[in-house]
Formats: sequence, structure tokens, C-alpha cells
Amino acid sequence: MIAVDTNILVYAHREEAQFHAVAAERIAELAEGRATWAIPWACMHEFYGVVTNPRVFNPPTKPAVAMDTIDGWLEAPRLQMLHESADHWIILTRLLRESKAVGGRVHDARIAAICLGNGVREIWSADRDFKRFAGLAVRNPLRDGVA
Repeated sequence: MIAVDTNILVYAHREEAQFHAVAAERIAELAEGRATWAIPWACMHEFYGVVTNPRVFNPPTKPAVAMDTIDGWLEAPRLQMLHESADHWIILTRLLRESKAVGGRVHDARIAAICLGNGVREIWSADRDFKRFAGLAVRNPLRDGVA
């Protein structure tokens, strides 16, 4: 199963983003495809916070528009929303120890642990920091070949 990171969601949503067209196309392919795909709830929350933040975007996305975008993704029949599994802390502490993640990278470790705890083996992200987490393949759908 493929999971999608926040930055791909933001690019797919914000039309002025450099990678908007390709990100929107990749999300549409997942949403309209036959395979199950996933978004961690933590990434959905982060998406909302980023696109509605006036310090990030001028003008920011209006909250109602961001909510409508999320509602649209949630309507995808094969989308699975991910949350912490029962063994989340075990997975997270292993990732933190192995990667030596601290500070802002702890959030990435959390996302990786959520993915691994839910059977995800590949995350689509433009963030190279995910490569530090063993067991989770990282693909940048904005530049890597995606079938």
C-alpha cells in the first residue's frame, strides 16, 4: 500500500505550487485507481494547518476550501486513513533509536511509524528525510517514475 505525505497533498492543492500539476495528477491516479492507498491522519491535519497558514501562503487557503479538499479525498473509495497502531510506541522508539531523529525529524519518524504499523511499505514524499527510516521505501512521485 502507498501512503501520501503532507507535501504531496499541499502541492496537489495549491495551484501556484511549482509541482501542482504533477502532484494533482498523481493524487487523482490514486483516488481513481483500483489499489488501496493511504493518508496518515497526522498528514491530513498538517495539510490543513499548512495551507490555511498566512505565514506560509499569501493568501492562505480559506478553511472551508481546505475542508472541502479533504472531504473530496475522503470520498475516494480505496482511501484508507491511518492512525497509530497498537504497537506504535514500539515501532516509533525503534525508528528514533536507529535514525537518531530529534527535533523536527521526530514528526517524520511518527509518520513512518504510523505507516509501518499499518502495513504501508512505500510513502510518496518530496522529503528525503524519510529515507532514514528502515522498512519504508520512499518515492518522490514528482520526479520518480510512477506507474
